[in-house]
Amino acid sequence: MRHRKGGFKLGRNTSHRRALLRNLVTSIILHDRVETTLTKAKASRPLVEKMITLGKNGSVHARRQALSYLMTADAVDRLFTTVAPRYAERNGGYSRIVKGGIRKGDAGEIAFIELLDAEKELTAKAEKREEIKAKRLADLQKQLEEQGGDQSAE
Repeated sequence: MRHRKGGFKLGRNTSHRRALLRNLVTSIILHDRVETTLTKAKASRPLVEKMITLGKNGSVHARRQALSYLMTADAVDRLFTTVAPRYAERNGGYSRIVKGGIRKGDAGEIAFIELLDAEKELTAKAEKREEIKAKRLADLQKQLEEQGGDQSAE
């Protein structure tokens, strides 16, 4: 009988599974959106919710509990200053899992786990990436024109 044996094993031993989930939760808090497998996303969702609840508490004890679980101090700072205040009026349900299809290499189900109401920050990051990409392309075009002008002068 396997009564009361719930949870996700993820094909790993306990320490590996704990490390994987800690890294995943830290990445979700830092980046607001992470692409992973569907099972890992489902396993990490309750942990993300607990961390945000700790962030909403805001006490020193809650900060120390979050610091003991999250991998970096930057993640703890972002949790308490940016992420938790975003959900001050919400009673749970801080994240969503969006299915993303099948991975080509091993046919694993891909999913995105993201924090709700983070669309503004995600679009700002995407716009910044596009600006950097456009600037690099312009610099490359300029270098090619300069090289073309140097070769025709010789």
